[in-house]
Amino acid sequence: MRERDRIWALVWLALAAGGVGVAAWYMVRRFDPLHPGILWVLVVPLILGILHLWRLRKRASQVPLPTLRTFALGSADLLAPMRHLPFALCMAGPALMVLALARPQSRDSWENVEREGIDIVIAMDVSVSMLAKDLRPDRLEASRRVAMDFIDQRPNDRIGLVLYEAEAFTQCPLTTDHHVLKELFLAARPGLLQGGTAIGMGLSTALNRLRESEAKSRVVILLTDGMNNAGVLQPNDAAQFAATLGIRVYTIGLGTRGKALSPVGMYSNGKYRFDYVDVDLDEPLMQRIAELTGGQYFRATDENKLREIYTEIDRLEKTRIKVTEHSRRNEEFHPFAMAGALSLLLGFLLDRTLLRSMA
Repeated sequence: MRERDRIWALVWLALAAGGVGVAAWYMVRRFDPLHPGILWVLVVPLILGILHLWRLRKRASQVPLPTLRTFALGSADLLAPMRHLPFALCMAGPALMVLALARPQSRDSWENVEREGIDIVIAMDVSVSMLAKDLRPDRLEASRRVAMDFIDQRPNDRIGLVLYEAEAFTQCPLTTDHHVLKELFLAARPGLLQGGTAIGMGLSTALNRLRESEAKSRVVILLTDGMNNAGVLQPNDAAQFAATLGIRVYTIGLGTRGKALSPVGMYSNGKYRFDYVDVDLDEPLMQRIAELTGGQYFRATDENKLREIYTEIDRLEKTRIKVTEHSRRNEEFHPFAMAGALSLLLGFLLDRTLLRSMA
């Protein structure tokens, strides 16, 4: 009888210690205790529990008797294993109070983010020569694919799109809705305008889109695979206009060196006829435009090189972001204090009523 009594005492004390341990683990993991040093006080209930078990070993065998009412109901055998429950609850209650005294606190954090974005207009040549096969599957598709990856890397910037052949038009004005921008990028194709390559017109149209911009940094990415052979505005004049406005122009010359498989005519069914022709790119002009505006000139002979160029432009034109962090602490001791108080109250009530025993 005495051995079984000690076992039940050990069970209730272990359950109480386990409950307190889980509560302490949850508090430390979820919250920041303001006074963590007070948690050392938890050693006291642990020592008292051990002393209680040690005292049971020294006690003589005795039969616990419940109240007369419970004895009359024939529940003495059922309640006897619970004789040590009030003590376990009275140990768990102060332990939970200690957790509350440690002042667990949660933290609400938020940020104020100020972004100094960059306004960028991509001016892309969509003349028939952009269908040349020296890039895979052709220059236009490779340029479009790499440009859209570049757009994805700059979520904080307003970006616009200008297309040009012998004339130029704005395919997409400056926008932060990059999903719409990419949809319009996919719609770009040769034949939308009169055939030819009007580099000056393409650049001036892009500049007009940036002229009213209030961004501290304004950039044009001008891409072509040929020579200026159309338009009423010369590229040099457009470059001077860009320099006056303080707009940097990064120029990209597209195409392999030597010959490339390019459209040279059209069949009766409307499909292009291809043959190898010399790549005719006016690199001195592109270099001059970049130098006049404080930009850089790049030559892209394949898609990997084109991707490297956009990566370099992305590195040169970094968006400035200022982040201010704020935090607010909230007191979270109430559940632990309430659990401790309920544990003490339940232990007291059980000890004074249902489990009151007589020696």
